[in-house]
Amino acid sequence: MAGAPAAALYQQLKDFVVRKIQEGVWQPGDRLPSESELVTQFGMSRMTVNRALRELSEQGRIVRVAGVGSFVAEDKPQSTLLQIANLASEIRQRGHDYRCDVLVVERVSAALEVAAALDVRTGDSVFHTLCVHREDGVPVQLEDRYVNPAMVPQFGAQDFAQLQPSEYLVRNVPFDQIEHVVDAVMPTPEQAALLEMPVGEPCLLLTRRTWSRGAVITLVRCLHPATRYRLGSRFRADGHPLNG
Repeated sequence: MAGAPAAALYQQLKDFVVRKIQEGVWQPGDRLPSESELVTQFGMSRMTVNRALRELSEQGRIVRVAGVGSFVAEDKPQSTLLQIANLASEIRQRGHDYRCDVLVVERVSAALEVAAALDVRTGDSVFHTLCVHREDGVPVQLEDRYVNPAMVPQFGAQDFAQLQPSEYLVRNVPFDQIEHVVDAVMPTPEQAALLEMPVGEPCLLLTRRTWSRGAVITLVRCLHPATRYRLGSRFRADGHPLNG
């Protein structure tokens, strides 16, 4: 990392910390290495390390305690509407079997709507995946995803039989912004067939975009049969999560 511009260095350290948190290596309340330890580990100046930690604190990722150190911030009381939920974990926590059928992994020319959402030019090549997520064998989500190759150049080369697309992105691509929009829609005949549901039944459509440093990483549309799935959460009015 030595020789990189100062801006790149502090951003690399921020990305490193965020990745550790997203992967669960560092849990809420865990103490981060000290500034001195980070200076030694990454070969950065104390000013660069301090800037990275200061910005992470301002973004709510960590909490800095004078004279004590920096700690991973407690999870904020955001519902799965605001967080990127780990569907596999949620299903397994209910004691049910989870399976992801990856139907499509390809590169396609971005149509106008996709190009606008990813902030690329119409016709640019983008990654596209289509997956069906199942709970005890029953489809509960159809995931239709487009990924910006400039942000994740190795996406198309992954073995998604081992690690499904959303989990790969969360583990490997630090993001700092999420946008979620929920709509009530009727599925197309093709979508209904993949979800093994009647065409005349409604669905909940969760559309998500993620960003890193102002650049769009991915656009994903998650379609859920309304009779099988709900989106929601519960937290206290003061903004703290309910425990137990």
